[in-house]
Amino acid sequence: MSSKRRVAATIVVLVAIIGLFVVRLVDIQVVRADSLSADSLGNRSVEKTVYGSRGEILDANGVVLAGTVMRYDVVVSPKNTSTFTRTVNGKDVSVPVAQAAAEIGAITGQTAEAVQGIVTDSLTENPKSDFAYITKQVDVDAFRALDALDIPWLYLYQNPSRVYPNGAVAGNLVGFVSGEGEAQAGLELGQDSCLASNNGIETYERGADGVRLPESTVTTKAAVDGSDVVTTIDSDLQWFVQQVLAKQAQATGAAWGNVVVQEVKTGKLVAVADYPAVDPNNVSATTNPDDRGSRAFSASYEPGSTFKALTAASVIDAGLADPNSQIVAPFRYLPANGANINDSSGHGDLRLTLTGVLIESSNTGMSKFGELLNDQQRYDYMTKFGVGSVTESGFPAEDSGILHAAENWDNQTSYATMFGQGLTTTALQVSSIYQTIANNGVRMPVQLVSGCKAADGTMTEVPSAEGTQVVSPTAARETADMLEMVYQQGWLAEKWKIPGYRVAAKTGTAQMPDGKGGYTKGYLVSVSGFAPADDPQYVVSVSLADPVNMNSSAASAPVFQEVMSQVLKKYRAVPSGAAAPDLSGTW
Repeated sequence: MSSKRRVAATIVVLVAIIGLFVVRLVDIQVVRADSLSADSLGNRSVEKTVYGSRGEILDANGVVLAGTVMRYDVVVSPKNTSTFTRTVNGKDVSVPVAQAAAEIGAITGQTAEAVQGIVTDSLTENPKSDFAYITKQVDVDAFRALDALDIPWLYLYQNPSRVYPNGAVAGNLVGFVSGEGEAQAGLELGQDSCLASNNGIETYERGADGVRLPESTVTTKAAVDGSDVVTTIDSDLQWFVQQVLAKQAQATGAAWGNVVVQEVKTGKLVAVADYPAVDPNNVSATTNPDDRGSRAFSASYEPGSTFKALTAASVIDAGLADPNSQIVAPFRYLPANGANINDSSGHGDLRLTLTGVLIESSNTGMSKFGELLNDQQRYDYMTKFGVGSVTESGFPAEDSGILHAAENWDNQTSYATMFGQGLTTTALQVSSIYQTIANNGVRMPVQLVSGCKAADGTMTEVPSAEGTQVVSPTAARETADMLEMVYQQGWLAEKWKIPGYRVAAKTGTAQMPDGKGGYTKGYLVSVSGFAPADDPQYVVSVSLADPVNMNSSAASAPVFQEVMSQVLKKYRAVPSGAAAPDLSGTW
């Protein structure tokens, strides 16, 4: 072949080769450019969740009841886990995987074998695995120690974690979140729409050795922190009330108990204490699930004689009686409809006023006054007082209690509902009844949350609802006067004295249901009242369930006395000036 022909052939081959390269280049840079670019980026781009911080739960004075602290998730890139070089005292030192695993485990509380096992298991599942958790939510000290190891395939990601600085103080109210940060109970759940944060996303690029490339981080979705929930609770008072309640519950052997402290003129809950208490930092330590919530909201029971104040106020409001109205109260009363009513202990016929009926806590006497109203009238009064409905608090899993429609009452229920049986209420509902009587007959919405406070300080307040006039001011005042006589002349007069203040209060003792339509041998004993009686400011309502060492209202009276005394002192209530009314209990 001549040289010219060889040159020509060479040129043809070169042109063909160049043509192939050109076609390939066009295919890479034009035809499949976007796809290949995405694939390339995917091979070295890492997407990471950026956690927003959950909002805080605050007491009325800004004290943090639930907050967020920064924790860190410890992550490795299994496919890049290998021996690396570390500079120690100016010298490069080779660090094998086993040593690195031991160093990590010494900080996280794991064995070297456990750390290596996580890597091995991840690679077994996916030989190209680039992400595996060693552990989650270590504290800042562990973060600093792990970061100082300077292991190239070890990563630390921020992960805000829930913390409850006051432990069990208001724990039953505050609630808790799961290990994954999901709201589970209490205000954490009920106010989740305010508290919840929105997580963001950022991406960054890694080199072939798995190390993040400098200045490669891009935020694709910004994280948004949650807002703060401001409650009406006073954490200092809450602590005190919980201590008093727990001491008496343990002394009397009560299964559980609660105390509600409520502002008369606003309906705000200042303290809601439960026994047993739960520490949201260690929920698993509370083994009974029922103890993890607030029975003040979730447990309904027959209120017993504390309910007689409602019946008395209703009859007076209807113009059918006054504090001096007279009846004869036998031990057993057999009304015309066939019901059978008796008092708690035997006695002869008692000549009692309506005031005396409350002082003696006579079921038969209250039945004679209650029957002055028909069933529908009494049902209407009960519903206006809030019986049979959840309160306005917004607390999750709140019980509405049981109040059947009047047309469904049998003969016995028609009378039993006059003195707190045949229906159920919660502690919150009983407190609300006494708030209404103390507030000149105006029922205020029960308030636990003041509002939702955003990061910029703006506050979305809970809409203020107007109070509802349930009974006339006269009926409320006269009922309060009679409750003062109960406090002064009742059988617990020496056990709940609060020097310097006029107090209105009533006790209650009710059998506890057995869940099978009957009753156990235990009792729920309670006291509800308000002070100062001449200018009511606060309601205190106490309930103790099955106090085996003292199954009468005498078990709850000391709690009422201690808590009300502290409330009046703490908020500097003006001592009573005018003398109490002088109402006769007999005729």
